Formats: sequence, structure tokens, C-alpha cells
Amino acid sequence: MMCSTATDAPTEAHGLEQMRVAAFLSDPASYPTKPKWVERFETHGALVFLAGEGAWKIKRAVRFPYMDFSTLEKRKAACEREIEINRRLAPEIYLGLTAITRSRDGRLHFGGTGEIVEWAVHMRRFDQAALLSHIADAGPILSDLAVALADVVFESHDAAAPARRDGAAERVGRLVASVQHTLAILTDAFDAAAVQRFGERTAGALEHARAILNERAAAGFVRRCHADLHLNNIVLWRGRPVLFDAIEFDEELATIDTLYDLAFLLMDLDNRGRRGVANVVLNRYLWRSGADLDLQGLAALPLFLGLRAAIRAMVTAERAQQEGADAGVRDRQRARDYLQAANAYLASCPSRLIAVGGLSGTGKSTLARRLAPELGPTPGAVHLRSDLERKRLQGVEETVRLAPETYTEAARDRIYAVLYEKARDVLAAGHAVVVDAVFANPEQRASIEAVATELGVPFHGLWLTAPPERLVERVTARRDDASDATSKVVMRQLGWHLGAFAATWKEIDASGSAEDTLRNARDALALNEAGAARLGQMGPLQKGSAGHDDPQS
Repeated sequence: MMCSTATDAPTEAHGLEQMRVAAFLSDPASYPTKPKWVERFETHGALVFLAGEGAWKIKRAVRFPYMDFSTLEKRKAACEREIEINRRLAPEIYLGLTAITRSRDGRLHFGGTGEIVEWAVHMRRFDQAALLSHIADAGPILSDLAVALADVVFESHDAAAPARRDGAAERVGRLVASVQHTLAILTDAFDAAAVQRFGERTAGALEHARAILNERAAAGFVRRCHADLHLNNIVLWRGRPVLFDAIEFDEELATIDTLYDLAFLLMDLDNRGRRGVANVVLNRYLWRSGADLDLQGLAALPLFLGLRAAIRAMVTAERAQQEGADAGVRDRQRARDYLQAANAYLASCPSRLIAVGGLSGTGKSTLARRLAPELGPTPGAVHLRSDLERKRLQGVEETVRLAPETYTEAARDRIYAVLYEKARDVLAAGHAVVVDAVFANPEQRASIEAVATELGVPFHGLWLTAPPERLVERVTARRDDASDATSKVVMRQLGWHLGAFAATWKEIDASGSAEDTLRNARDALALNEAGAARLGQMGPLQKGSAGHDDPQS
């Protein structure tokens, strides 16, 4: 566990030896391919050298309370473990272990029979512009990429073996205490009041999440995860996001709740002004999982986000101690910003339930998707979509079209029952929910409102309307979407008797653009435009990211 910022410096001999190795790896002449130049990158635990088509990574000869690379043997073991773990995630990137040796004449070499003075992880080089951190900072992350990102994270968790652990909440509590202690002694970076606030808020968040943390651990949601899942450790490789640089130096730190692993990614996206993307990632992950305990586990998400931001603050402050004056000043400010974010994640945030109804083609799913990031705790509301739940219950992918005979009254009732139950789980966890379905009859509308009443949260119903020709135009133009609605379905729906609407439902004009509908909905919900604007932009809608609803429900 992390408990102190103090480092045991390597011996002078170790330091000089690593300086020689770093100089060797920085020299283009050292490499058989003789690249024109070598790029060097540093973290608090490693040095990375990019040369030609390859990359070589050595561990710094340092010792932290949570990471010990102080001897050559320990650095070799860490390199071996890094390759073993990361080949599962990125087999085409991790190539193997390379010895750096010194011959009798004192010169250094890759491999050979001389004395081994250092070990390096050999990797296939990739364009630094392909890192998700660079992509996020350069412009919008399109929704297709956000969905693929959620998929690869979920698949990494799904493939990991459960590690049943007793006392999960106590483990998190020890981590909280350790982080707070470390923050408190980094007095050159952090204000004591901010550190105390972190301690007080994490104590409350931990108590709120205690039962679900233990239940999730008992059910197998604690696994050997990546554990360092920020955007600098994800690369767009041959068109697909690939995770790399998973934690290799501490199995305890890496054997964690899967939502805690995901929380690092969500926190990093949010801190880069990409809350809308984080919301898509969260919702896609929850849909892929389909686990009730993941919905209930949202009770721990503010704690997980706050912890991730606080640890990022701690690591950034520790790095500042290794840097020169200008870089140190910059990183200390970044560390303070992370701690401020941690306290914001841990602050209470009211939840609410929004139901978005309307006939097929009114744009319910588009509106719900765009509203979700603006509601409730970070990264926004859980978006429950009847079309997606229907495909799940049928056991098919979201874009597989179902036969008309599957749209029975019993099947419709089952879908709505699932929506009500999932909304109940999310609200009970303290999160916000947006449910989009047709809600064509008064009983369905009353039932979803009753969920909010049961949980004691505000309810708002939005009924979307548009001219018949606009509805037909939209469903006809749809491609690769979860909805199976057609123009014939729309015409049939137009003949339905909708019954009376309760006062809690407001009619929203959805005849214009998606932006117009969003603006109308924000006005109806009294959302703050300035607050909405700060959330960042998803970028243009891509296939699979927007859609509508039930053909016949």
C-alpha cells in the first residue's frame, strides 16, 4: 500500500550505471538500424527510448513504498512480469526482454555475453499521436471510438479470473488512509484544508459504498486488472484501442474492483473535458456487462473517481520532486488541480429520473444520449434504452434485426419491467437515470414515475413530438441502429390512443435538429446552459451512436 512519498535513493554506483545506460540508449549509433534520432520519455518509474521501429523501456533504479526497482534483479523481475501481463492485452506491441551488457572494453551492447548491467522491455514502436491522450487533446473523440474503448476495457475484465477477496471495503479504506497520509506530507504541493476535505469526504463515500464493495468482491468483481488505465496507456493500434503498460510491480494494487479500474479512464476523460465521452464509455460498459451488481456498484463510483484523482495528484506531486524548477512548478499545480477534482467527485450530487417518450423517429435515444452527461454525478446519468434491452433479452447484437413476431405484448411488458428494475438499482445507488422508450400508454408512464417516487428522487417526463413525415424520414434514413422500427411501424403508431398525460410530463417539439430538441429539453428541465457547455463535445454522431425506439411497444 502507498504510505509515504519518501524514496530510498539508489546507491551512487547504481545511479552512475543507469546514467551510462540511458546515454547508450539515447545514442542512435547504439542501435543496429542506426536511426536518425532517439526520442526519450520519462515517468517516475521508467525511462523509454524510441528508436526507429522499436522502443526500449528500462525501470528507474528507485524505491517507493509501493514500487521497488532498487536492484538489477528486481528490475529484471518487473520487466518479465510487465511482458507477461501486457502480452495478454497487446501481443503485437510487446516483443520481449533485452539485456544491456558491458563488454570487457567497457562498451555497452544489446545482448551478447558480457556482464548484464540493465534489462529493457523491447516493444514495437507506435506513433505517439495515436495515444488516446493525444487524440483527446487534439479534438473530439467520435462515438464509435468511445464504444470501442468501452468494449476493450470490458473484454479485459471479462477475460480476467475473479479473485475472491474478503474485506473489500477494508482494503479500500486502507488505501484511502494511505493516500491521505501521503498527500498530507506533500506540503510543498497541497493545502492542508484540501487534504482534510478529501479525508472527510472519502470517509462518507466509503461508508455509503461499504456493503456493495463487499458484495461485489464476494461475487467475483475483484480481478487482476490493468490498474493504470488512463489515456496515456491506451493506443489506437490498427484502428482499435489497445491497452498497454498495465501495472506489473504490485499484484495487490492491480487486483481490484473492475469498476475501480474503469474509474481511472472515466476520470481521465472527464479531466480532459470529455465528460460526454466518459458517459458513453460508462453506458456501453454497463450494457456489455448486463450485471445488476455493476448498476448497484455505481454507489462506489464517486469514491473510485475521487481516489483515482487523488492518486494522480500524489504521483504528479512526487514527479515534481524529481524535476527541475519550471517543470516542478507546473506539475505541482497539476497535482493541486487533481486533488480539487477528487474533492469535487466526492461531493454529494443529487440524482433524478428522466423518462424520454415518443413515437419512433422522434429522436428519443439521440436526446437521451445527449442529456445523460449533464445529469447527476460524474460522468452523468445511466442511459437505459428499450431497444438495447430488447436485444439483450433476445441474446443478439444490438444491430441484429428481430422478426416482427418477437414484438408481442408479453415481450413488451418484460422490456418495461427490466427498465423499471434497472432504473431502481441505479437510483438506489445514488446515480441519475435517463430512460428512453415509447411510453405509449398511461400505465407505462405511471410505472416509471412510481420508481422515482419510491426512491424519493425528482421525476421529469419528456414527450417528444414531430410531424408524421419527419418521423418516416428519420426511421427510413437510419442505418446500423438498435431500433427495428420502419415507416410501416410509424404509421401504425400514429393511430394509437395515447391517453392522458400527467402534469409531470412535458411535450417537447422534436421536429427540428437534434440541437433544437436538446435546447427545448434543457429549457423544460431548467438545466443550466453554461454548465452544459463545459461538458465537452462528443463530435459528430457516428453509426451505432444514435437511434430511436420500439417499433411496437
